[in-house]
Amino acid sequence: MASPTQDPESMNPGLEQLPSALLATIMTKLDVPSIQSLASTCNTFRSCAAHILSFLPNFHLLDIAPSMDLLSPLLRLNNPYLRSLKVDCTRLDDSSLNFLARPSLQELCLRNCADFSGKLLSELGRHCKDLRFLYLSSVAEKRGRSVDVSHLEELLSGCAQLEALILMFDVSIFLRYNFARVWILASEKLISLEIGYISSVMVIELLSPTVGLHQSANQIQPSILPNVQKLCLGVDYITDTMINTISRYLTSLTYLDLRDSPIMEPRMAFDLTNSGLQQINERGRLKHLSLVRSQEIAPTYFKRVNDLGILLMADKCSAMESICLGGFCQVTDSGYKTILHSCSKLYNLKVCHGTHLTDLVFHDIRATSLSLKYVSLRWCNLITNLAVACLTTNKDLCVLDMRDCRNLGDESLRAINELPKLKTLLLDGCNISDVGISHLNRGVINSLISLSVRGCKKLTDRCVSYLFDSNSNQELRELDLSNLPNLSDTAVLILAKSRIPITQLRMRQCPLIGDTSVMALASMQVDENVWRGSTLKLLDLYNCGGITQLAFRWFKKPYFPRLRWLGVTGSVNRDLVDALARSRPYLTISCRGEELGADQWDDLDDTYFQDMEEVDELEQWLLGRENMSDDEMEDDELFE
Repeated sequence: MASPTQDPESMNPGLEQLPSALLATIMTKLDVPSIQSLASTCNTFRSCAAHILSFLPNFHLLDIAPSMDLLSPLLRLNNPYLRSLKVDCTRLDDSSLNFLARPSLQELCLRNCADFSGKLLSELGRHCKDLRFLYLSSVAEKRGRSVDVSHLEELLSGCAQLEALILMFDVSIFLRYNFARVWILASEKLISLEIGYISSVMVIELLSPTVGLHQSANQIQPSILPNVQKLCLGVDYITDTMINTISRYLTSLTYLDLRDSPIMEPRMAFDLTNSGLQQINERGRLKHLSLVRSQEIAPTYFKRVNDLGILLMADKCSAMESICLGGFCQVTDSGYKTILHSCSKLYNLKVCHGTHLTDLVFHDIRATSLSLKYVSLRWCNLITNLAVACLTTNKDLCVLDMRDCRNLGDESLRAINELPKLKTLLLDGCNISDVGISHLNRGVINSLISLSVRGCKKLTDRCVSYLFDSNSNQELRELDLSNLPNLSDTAVLILAKSRIPITQLRMRQCPLIGDTSVMALASMQVDENVWRGSTLKLLDLYNCGGITQLAFRWFKKPYFPRLRWLGVTGSVNRDLVDALARSRPYLTISCRGEELGADQWDDLDDTYFQDMEEVDELEQWLLGRENMSDDEMEDDELFE
């Protein structure tokens, strides 16, 4: 692609002679940021982009949170062909509903809808009759916004073609009684339902047969949502009654994911026991099961489930392919071994807070027919290097998550080095040192896409030199070096010199990281001929001891052109943080220690990665002006 100072048409006389239909066909294969990047290069592309926006079938803009002023010229109202729309709605509200609720839509994903009211649901039900997939998060979370059950009723009655409904917010705001009744109106085609938070009592009432909205008491409604195959819920308590209701009435279920976060130890009536576990998968159709008691609010566990409950469940789980268990503090090696030896098709195993899980579970894993690809053993403190050595006999492992297994040491990395397909390695809080990192050969390192060694406090700058060198051919995209007290600017200089195209770099709580690291990253070039400028989209420097006012100069444009999330300590200089936020409104700046990236319920992966950009022309198109405003000039003076 030509330099922004050059006219591509003058360099390529044949460009303007290409048929506009051919150019339009090519450009429709691109996403919206890529189209706008092309539009900024020449008149021919600009004219073509303006034309295709009126018939573009997919409009996905999740990398930034657009304002209505930005969105309105892009999201054309005269486009009857729009089928898929994905937008971050942080800067939008009810006034944008005319642009979002399109009759032609079949797929709609709206993130961060905190400033919308329940009218969002109503308008979608009235206008989007052909929706197949709907994702909404954080609806009406901003104070002063409200959602009524009547809004949900209009959504369910209007969207009769829905196959997947994902409501990533707290639906307990709806009235309990009416909430259950309106689900009678849900699409018979609905096969996937996910809810961010709902009380267990509401789940039971929702799924149980009930009297219809317009029926007499003598007319009993059959089972609600009989065709749902996937159910994912965040609840207050996972209980026997809820499990029994799900197993009894969702007869087509193949995927069950339940997570609770009790504020205190539940009583018997509001807990999961061996009896409830026995009710799971009575029809033998489940392929995926996840039962997790989170420790986010209080240290609570499933204290009424032991090995017997796991044994009773495993008898019906021979066809299970994915199992995730969290917080089962009474289950021992016997229970976990039962799963491994009963589920011959298992490829995904996750256990967190397995307080009694030891190496013995895996010592005879060779005797099974398992071919594990994804293994996570988080907060399993009795696990040692021996367990990892046994697990690595599964040569197809591509994800290994051993975070907070504090008895894992350097020898575990010698075993991990034998995994040729490993893509993600998470070792937060493990007892590893630079010697352990040195056990990884170049083949394994080059295959990694995501690596986290957060809190491995023995690591020094030398570990980075083992990971990166100028001759490497790495695909690494995400690196977490947070909470390493011995990591200094020297490590970042090594990283910058390696030219690895990292998109996410976390170095929070590193006291020796300072301004030099910021300057090195800002000046980092991956490839002089292909990709100039930093590739970072996320950079977390929260509470790094050496960051001063000087570093903020390097966050100005044109440095870090692709940066979308930045973590810093706000107390360094509040005026500088505010000025940076004004000068780069599409950069999300976190200065209170929040973890950067997607929200708590958001696991969609729709990142944008363009290999042939020279500069961030989308950002230039959004924000660039030949003459800065008075406010911008004032902000600029703060950095001088």
